[in-house]
Amino acid sequence: MTDKSKQDRVVIFDTTLRDGEQSPGATMTHDEKLEIAEMLDEMGVDIIEAGFPIASEGDFAAVSDIAKQAKQSVICGLARANFKDIDRCWEAVKHARRPRIHTFIGTSPLHRAIPNLDMDQMAERIHDTVTHARNLCDNVQWSPMDATRTEHDYLCRVVEIAIKAGATTINIPDTVGYTAPRESAALIRMLIEKVPGADEIIFATHCHNDLGMATANALAAVEAGARQIECTINGLGERAGNTALEEVVMALKVRNDIMPYRTGIDTTKIMNVSRRVAAVSGFPVQFNKAIVGKNAFAHESGIHQDGMLKNAETFEIMRPEDIGLAATNLVMGKHSGRAALRSKLKDLGYDLADNQLNDVFVRFKALADRKKEVYDDDLVALMTDQASEAAGDLMQVKFLRVICGTEAPQSADLILTIDGKDHQVTAQGDGPVDAAFNAVKKLFPHDARLALYQVHAVTEGTDAQATVSVRLEEDGKIVTGQSSDTDTVVASARAYVSALNNLVVRRAKTKPEDELKSAG
Repeated sequence: MTDKSKQDRVVIFDTTLRDGEQSPGATMTHDEKLEIAEMLDEMGVDIIEAGFPIASEGDFAAVSDIAKQAKQSVICGLARANFKDIDRCWEAVKHARRPRIHTFIGTSPLHRAIPNLDMDQMAERIHDTVTHARNLCDNVQWSPMDATRTEHDYLCRVVEIAIKAGATTINIPDTVGYTAPRESAALIRMLIEKVPGADEIIFATHCHNDLGMATANALAAVEAGARQIECTINGLGERAGNTALEEVVMALKVRNDIMPYRTGIDTTKIMNVSRRVAAVSGFPVQFNKAIVGKNAFAHESGIHQDGMLKNAETFEIMRPEDIGLAATNLVMGKHSGRAALRSKLKDLGYDLADNQLNDVFVRFKALADRKKEVYDDDLVALMTDQASEAAGDLMQVKFLRVICGTEAPQSADLILTIDGKDHQVTAQGDGPVDAAFNAVKKLFPHDARLALYQVHAVTEGTDAQATVSVRLEEDGKIVTGQSSDTDTVVASARAYVSALNNLVVRRAKTKPEDELKSAG
């Protein structure tokens, strides 16, 4: 058996809290960012890119607090190629036991036109800003944004400049998801062979999934010599997303025979982190998503089921337990007690204090009264709603009654708690959900446009919980809300209100400059 301790180490750089949060509607609260960062730290992520400190006071505070709480991970902040950004970044990350400054500038012909710099002027700026960053911090990462569309000679030139100026990691971003695995490997190989000093630093790969090749491109880069993969939980990220952490980590683990590299990730924590990121970002994981999708370990075909019963390895190349997924789906019911609930939630990755367990137990009993059988996915949905309501939102649905008939309009009676006070209203609409939404809008007027309304059943049966996702758009701000209930209309109203709560948070934040959204 291969001794993995002697294998080359691949560093895992997670940018869920920075690049992932740039997904339209994926904005997280301060407390949610700290919670996710703590989970990433405990999972063994080597480097956490905690945010873009110059973007807003909220981003700065989050990066600073994450830096203070981190126990093992390097905490990294992003900065554009100017002294103001870099100074602000350092102010945020300097509290970390192991801080890093990550500075970048677009080097392709298209991106050089943005600051209107010629090649020589850009080279000089790279030298000056990387030198400045290195004078502040001994761990500096530099990225030539849109590297995969940058002329090779110029890319070699600026990478050499950054290394000489003190960069310890050179990240090669495929910013627009343009490259393919063969090109990704060739680019890393060329830089290692041609750039003086390349053997003294770490090359990183940062891939986007616009053509569905982010994971393949990242792994190809590793085989060519890159030793850091930049990725996000669930592949979260703007446009089509980023390289998914769970995919590259499990690929290296399962196919270690052909990719003999090791990471420091505790893979048994993957599922819990995936669920939490999906919940706080409002981006549900697609059912057939590799590794963490609901169907990733599901088998319906008779041939598949027969094979699984005889030998699980017939149709599964990894064990559910490897990613922290309970091997069994034990059913809970209204007669289940606190001890059974605590044990089941612990199996699902939730370790609750007594007071938290008491709160969840009340909601579990209410759900068990409405459902004959409560499954794992029901409990995950319950925990998601519990965490959302514990966040101290401005508004909460207290009471909702919808009157339906065979003829429109439908009617909704709603009591909405706003800032601690109850407000009641009746509204009509073209269907029960429309009536409920109109009632909410009467009590909390707004101009946000409903950009997405999506419903899916958590489990099977007529008593299944429905998980509803709502996406709202207002003046370029996109927010998402999510909720679950056995009553689809109630879940819809709560999801709508959740989205509005997130919109209130977004309104309060300083609007980042447009350039910040295109970083990495």
